[in-house]
Amino acid sequence: GAGLMAVASVGVVVLGRVLGQGRRHVEETRRLLRLPGVTEPEAPPDVSVGLEGVTPWRTPNDSFYLIHTALIPPAIEPKDWQLRIHGMVDREVVLTYADLMARRPTEAWVTLNCVSNPVGGLLIGNAWWSGVRTADLLREAGVRDGADAVLQTSDDGWTCGTPLAALADDRDAMLAIAMNGQALPIDHGFPVRTLVPGLYGYVSACKWVVDWEVSRFEDISAYWTQRGWGELGPVKMSSRIDVPRR
Repeated sequence: GAGLMAVASVGVVVLGRVLGQGRRHVEETRRLLRLPGVTEPEAPPDVSVGLEGVTPWRTPNDSFYLIHTALIPPAIEPKDWQLRIHGMVDREVVLTYADLMARRPTEAWVTLNCVSNPVGGLLIGNAWWSGVRTADLLREAGVRDGADAVLQTSDDGWTCGTPLAALADDRDAMLAIAMNGQALPIDHGFPVRTLVPGLYGYVSACKWVVDWEVSRFEDISAYWTQRGWGELGPVKMSSRIDVPRR
């Protein structure tokens, strides 16, 4: 038993070093990226009351909440990333990171909050996101009649079933490549993640996304919905009144 523990400990150390080197290399690649068309965030006028302690309009990247199931977040080189769009489509589409960079980006302020966030909780953030509209990509693939869902798969195997209508309407759902004017942090899905305003992340926010299967809800099973969670996941509205202390 002691021998097995020793071997396992050595294996963990070696694996940690290998993964650490890979992550450091991807971090350097990310730092050197130049993102054409991505702009720095400018908050709308009059969104700040100028009082200490009141939550700022923009949530900094390093303060943005993190929710995912990955024990070790994938570290993917942009040159190695691709997204396959297939299933109930007229033509299969395979996109590379260079393909996304060559497209005109869409940008928007989008607030994300976890389905588990209580009113006034910390699992919520607002950021300036930049990416490519999912509606345009689905239009190019040609969605067939009868499809109502997209099964998204992450590089780490996590899945979510996203309502097709939310990806194809005018809400500016996107394949995000930047957050607050910078390339996505690794823990937030670098190099590419899916972002769908108005839906909780468990049905939409696929980080490190690599596969879209256009399908029907009755034919797919995803990580959280197979555990009994609702299929559509619309965000329930809530509000908080900030009152400055003396």
